[in-house]
Amino acid sequence: MTLLGLDFDNTLVRYDKLFHQLAVEKGLIEKSVPADKTAIRDYLRSQGRDEQFTLLQGEVYGLRILEAEPAEGMLEALDEIHQREIPMVIVSHKTRTPYKGPAFDLHRAAWSWLEKYKFFSADGLSLKKKNVYFEESKGAKISKIIELECTHYIDDLPEILNMLPNSIKKYLYDPKKRCNNAYHESYKLTHWQTIKDLDLKTK
Repeated sequence: MTLLGLDFDNTLVRYDKLFHQLAVEKGLIEKSVPADKTAIRDYLRSQGRDEQFTLLQGEVYGLRILEAEPAEGMLEALDEIHQREIPMVIVSHKTRTPYKGPAFDLHRAAWSWLEKYKFFSADGLSLKKKNVYFEESKGAKISKIIELECTHYIDDLPEILNMLPNSIKKYLYDPKKRCNNAYHESYKLTHWQTIKDLDLKTK
């Protein structure tokens, strides 16, 4: 039986605009810096302000997460999968609190975001809450994906996909095409709407 596993951060959720908005609010960057999480991180690192980016992450993923947008086309794509009666689970690497700064409950924040976008609602995706897993380490995330017997998994990080066994069909979500040399084209998603072209057939 098919079981589609989904990452959370930067796969279901798009943070770029929120990182930019918050960094500008705090005077960490000029508005001219691109509204791109990686560009903001690299800019702050170039200024020797790595810690400021770490603190920014904590606030984005915690206190301000409800301002983050769904990845473009994601809700519609997952609704189509739901209509096809293909079961889904969310398995994500997420610490309980940020590495630095205020101890926001990042798990509770992520749950709130999922609730806002009706992942658990009957008029939404009807996902069961028991099918959402936030793991404290990458190793625990990999173990959970294997334990659940996911047949397919979507993530934005090649390093995570490369840790999974080849028995799982692994798809890289890469909307900005940053990993051109890191993954075979047939296993890349540049837009959520292309998920309909994936081999997600149930046995």
